[in-house]
Amino acid sequence: MPRSTLSVAIITLNEADNLARTLASVRFADEIVVVDSGSTDRTVEIARSFGAKVFSEHWKGFALQKNSAIDHCAGTWVLSLDADEELTEELQAEIRGMLETDAGTAPRVDGYRLRLRHVFLGRWMRYGGYYPDMKLRLFRRVTSSGVAHFTDRPVHESVTVAGRVETMTKDFLHHGYPNLEIYLEHMNRYSTLGGRIVAEKGKVSRSLPAFLWNVVLVPKLTFVWNYFFRLGFLDGREGLLLHLYHSAYISWKYAKAWQIGRGGGGGD
Repeated sequence: MPRSTLSVAIITLNEADNLARTLASVRFADEIVVVDSGSTDRTVEIARSFGAKVFSEHWKGFALQKNSAIDHCAGTWVLSLDADEELTEELQAEIRGMLETDAGTAPRVDGYRLRLRHVFLGRWMRYGGYYPDMKLRLFRRVTSSGVAHFTDRPVHESVTVAGRVETMTKDFLHHGYPNLEIYLEHMNRYSTLGGRIVAEKGKVSRSLPAFLWNVVLVPKLTFVWNYFFRLGFLDGREGLLLHLYHSAYISWKYAKAWQIGRGGGGGD
């Protein structure tokens, strides 16, 4: 029985500090596709050193950029990874086993959710709702409904699989925030994108009570829920900082939606 093939799809921009770790964890794949949007560091050189097929394309947004990477893939299965993520050895083995038996699987599975561990300031966040963070990242490139694609949203893009979806038992890691400067920069950018989504839905806190609820109370309640009731305090100082600044992100998001709604910019 022939083994199914795997393509790994990654989008990059100046990821020289992360990319080698990611690519080393997917050496077993039949193909690695990297779509780069103008890196000025060694990202492209590193990708090519691992035998990746590199395509240079202008930035189109997260979802469209990832869809472009999928379109360049040829494998039966696609594993979509961010450049700061890494497969554990256990997950590598689990995926290899799936590829070996895929053709004989009944009923047919079209996608797998993977268990994501977030690593914040060098510490695995086990509590507070951060683990396991289920992500649908492994899917058949072509299903009965056509070629798999991510939904086009400014942030938190996701892929939709029409067929049967199951969950793998092993983990992959997200190394996105090795220091607070990177985390706060990302949260500032993501809160702008999130604010745009909120504004497009018309939820711009026009009244003072709504403004106070979204910008002040919801962030505070989110912190209390995740840090105390969901045991985020067990993740030490790193957990405290993560939940504190995540609550600030929520406040920024709704404040920026209000700013966009009143014509104050921030929507681009």
